[in-house]
Amino acid sequence: MRNSSIFIVILVFSLASGVVRSQELSGYSHRLYDPIPHFSIKSNLLYDAVLSLNLGVEFKLSKRYTLDIPVSYNSFSFSNNRKWKHLLVQPELRYWLCESFSGHFLGIHGHYGEYNVGNIGPLKATRHHRYEGWLAGGGVSWGYHWLLSPRWSMEFTIGFGYAYIDYEKFEAPKCGLKLDEGTTHYVGPTKIGLNLIYFLK
Repeated sequence: MRNSSIFIVILVFSLASGVVRSQELSGYSHRLYDPIPHFSIKSNLLYDAVLSLNLGVEFKLSKRYTLDIPVSYNSFSFSNNRKWKHLLVQPELRYWLCESFSGHFLGIHGHYGEYNVGNIGPLKATRHHRYEGWLAGGGVSWGYHWLLSPRWSMEFTIGFGYAYIDYEKFEAPKCGLKLDEGTTHYVGPTKIGLNLIYFLK
């Protein structure tokens, strides 16, 4: 009986402290903390899942504008000349509907990348051939940012746009013959992210 009473007291105090904490955080419904943070680092968990090393930084420019600069890099080569190499930089100017680092945002991004991909992946083109070249373009995006704690947060973002692609096409085996070269134009999704964010300042 005594142990049950102690358990009930602990439970009540835990629930009460949780209520107090939630009331304290309710003041952060639009801000992470006061003042609004100015600088963060982030990693795209979706890119991490496909073995693309990435790191981004985001700077506050004003109450409603930030500059996001993510970089993705992969230098891996696998057996049978399978390649998934690339370097991609995709800076984005963001406009926040409420204030920086809170809620919904709209973005305008550009991108530049170099790639060497072949004999890999779900696409038929890259399963049977190797492509090497570069791309450049831009697009628009939407995203949402939500708070985990005063220093940690998450965001989801998705973008749509255009890329000019310059490529050389090779046979898939190592030192395979060059089959073609040229350029093509791509219109469609240009970014997707589920970012884990840490605020430094």
